[in-house]
Amino acid sequence: MLRLPGMPLLPGAQFYDYGKRRHPRQQTLMHYQGIQMLSDRREPELVEPNGIVADPKCPPMPAQINTLWAPKVTTKLPPWLAYDKQVLCFNAYFKENLTEIYHAPYQVRKVRIYFYLEDGTMQVTEPKVENSGIPQGCLVHRQRIPKAPTRDREFISIFDLNVDTDVQIFDRVYRISGCDIFTRQFLNRAGIHVPETQQEPSDPTTEIRKRSGLKQTFSGSSAVPKRHSFAQFLEFDRRVLKFHGYWNDRSEFGDVRKLEICYYLADDTIDIKEKFPRNSGREGPSTFLKRGKLPKEFSGPTQPGQQTSVTLLNVLGSNMRDVRYVADPLNTGQKQVHYYTDQDLQIGAVLNVFGRAVVLTGCDQFTQSYYKEKYGIEDFTPQPVPERSDVLPHTHGAGTVRRLPPYNGWGSYEDSEGNCITVEPKPPQADFKKLIKYDGCILRFGAKLVSAIRDNCERVFIISYFLADDTIQIYESSRRNSGFLGGEFLKRARVAVPGQEKFSAARPEYYRANDFYIGRTLTLKDHIFRINSADEFTLLYMEQHPTEFPVADIRAIMQKIRTAVRPEYKQFVLRCKPDGNLGDFATVDFETMRSTLLSYLSKESLLSHEIVTVCRYFSAEQTLPPSCDRNQVRAAAQLELKRALWNNVEELSGHLSHINPTSKQYISEAQVRSTLRGCRLPFSLELMEDILQVLQRNGQGEIEVRDILEFFNMRCDQVPDIAPLNIAFELCPKLPFLHKGRLVDLNWFLDFLGLEEELKRANQ
Repeated sequence: MLRLPGMPLLPGAQFYDYGKRRHPRQQTLMHYQGIQMLSDRREPELVEPNGIVADPKCPPMPAQINTLWAPKVTTKLPPWLAYDKQVLCFNAYFKENLTEIYHAPYQVRKVRIYFYLEDGTMQVTEPKVENSGIPQGCLVHRQRIPKAPTRDREFISIFDLNVDTDVQIFDRVYRISGCDIFTRQFLNRAGIHVPETQQEPSDPTTEIRKRSGLKQTFSGSSAVPKRHSFAQFLEFDRRVLKFHGYWNDRSEFGDVRKLEICYYLADDTIDIKEKFPRNSGREGPSTFLKRGKLPKEFSGPTQPGQQTSVTLLNVLGSNMRDVRYVADPLNTGQKQVHYYTDQDLQIGAVLNVFGRAVVLTGCDQFTQSYYKEKYGIEDFTPQPVPERSDVLPHTHGAGTVRRLPPYNGWGSYEDSEGNCITVEPKPPQADFKKLIKYDGCILRFGAKLVSAIRDNCERVFIISYFLADDTIQIYESSRRNSGFLGGEFLKRARVAVPGQEKFSAARPEYYRANDFYIGRTLTLKDHIFRINSADEFTLLYMEQHPTEFPVADIRAIMQKIRTAVRPEYKQFVLRCKPDGNLGDFATVDFETMRSTLLSYLSKESLLSHEIVTVCRYFSAEQTLPPSCDRNQVRAAAQLELKRALWNNVEELSGHLSHINPTSKQYISEAQVRSTLRGCRLPFSLELMEDILQVLQRNGQGEIEVRDILEFFNMRCDQVPDIAPLNIAFELCPKLPFLHKGRLVDLNWFLDFLGLEEELKRANQ
């Protein structure tokens, strides 16, 4: 259906094209940049519904104007679509007569004229000029503007706007002086010649303001510039200079009062607060001086009427009703008051705080940076605070030690100390970080009692040291027909080192973890014990922490042995191996190594625990691999699967196919572990480790995929059920290797000793 140009969409203004033979259906799908998408584009109409036909690549032009370029044959679009967001901008000015200002007859006001191509509307705006005194901004709102009279039925178009021309807009004539680059190019494409940019005349009122501003600058250069009273608050708000000081009260019951002086830069006010020491007996508000300006001079409290804002010269009249006052406009008798400023505050200065001499002794970091930047002060050494000789210090100083009464035997030392420090005693606090870190860590040692009674020497004890709180507990192992019941010999408690004064004010020294090792003789509660063994956990813990336990430091021990054996190295080797056979696997038993080392080092220099550490480090015995029954582990796994009602082998197979796209026969242990976790199998960590251990592997340690599926398939091959058991301990027993150190690898020991290389270099 076609429409007539310029006609509204009404019946009779449309007609059918009967000559049209093809009526294709509009395409609803399209292929745009490799993406299939729904097409919602409409075919452009031949005639613009609301106006003239427009070409987006060539602006509209009348027929009488000859164009510079030939018109292009392109698709016609409506103006609101072809010229969307395209605006022509012209720079213009107009002269406004001034009748009230005799210095200038007129003023030049510069504006910008915008012409919107999409609908032919115009807008006039005036850029804002500082201190112009006139309302500026939008002068003419966007609208279609009619031409001057005699042609007021037409509207202004782009052919009426050009550089170096006048345009009348609502009884005001604007002179166009220039345009932007887009406007110039657009008019040139339309075939309209655009002249060069014209120079705009200067504004007389602007020149007058500039000259008056220069006069004020030159006249005020010698005087101090005025500053607004509110500017100081805006610049220094929340900036405070903080000083430390004291006031030495020399009255009968006086004391040295420690103070904090705060100077507020926003309004030059000062407030002072007092710091109460602990147990000083003072309480209540700590305000020493309320915030306000502090005068430098103080001669006493002022009398009523002494300081007034107005000075009266005389009072006329005798009757109270007809009294007249004569005020002094110059305030001749009023005394000027000087207040403290930031220039008067520095370390060592003395402030007169209404008759009290406050001495400044130090300041904070911000105050130091402020004075360093503004006044160039570099020395901020704090001043000492005097102490009265007849008053004891209230707090613990750096060189003072608080003396406590001696321990009286009731309770523990910590309880007695807490009763002496505070009036309201509190229970001693434990080290919670240490308690959480070492919870469950117990060092166990085997010991025997050293006594003159023969039966007591045969008694066997177990000494347990708890690392969480440094306590000791002793149990006695019972033996048949020994005459001793056994059981708890010493309750769990901290044991003090013997030889200390019990009833003293100082805390006693207790046994530490590094005081216990094999071969040590200890006195615990008036009983002498000799340690002769330790469990596997204790030995491993001591070897893993050589800095805390010097007897387990292998490097220090070997350096001690190296120094003692160096002069007679060959004899040392022959004593260890009399036949001299140092093959690939030469071993020496514990007793031979112990006797050989003690022949070069005394028992005091080489302790028994150090010999045990050396033999354990160079042990030739290997730990046996853990034994796990495949059928028993599979039965335990199927029992857990039955409890969780899991029977989804297909999901497990799909997951294995996903992580193994090339269908390899073996995959890594990490992939199997992630697969079992991804399928959410109801296995604990211990059971999962046991399952991975019994699965079939190749030479590289990878697990067979087929064996995994057969292991969890309960339909084809089922194993007999087992009774519930403790999977962590009973399924695959993981017993520690308790025979480490019985045989010593002599070759490894000699290589670590390094004396063979020294002999070779010496012989060369």
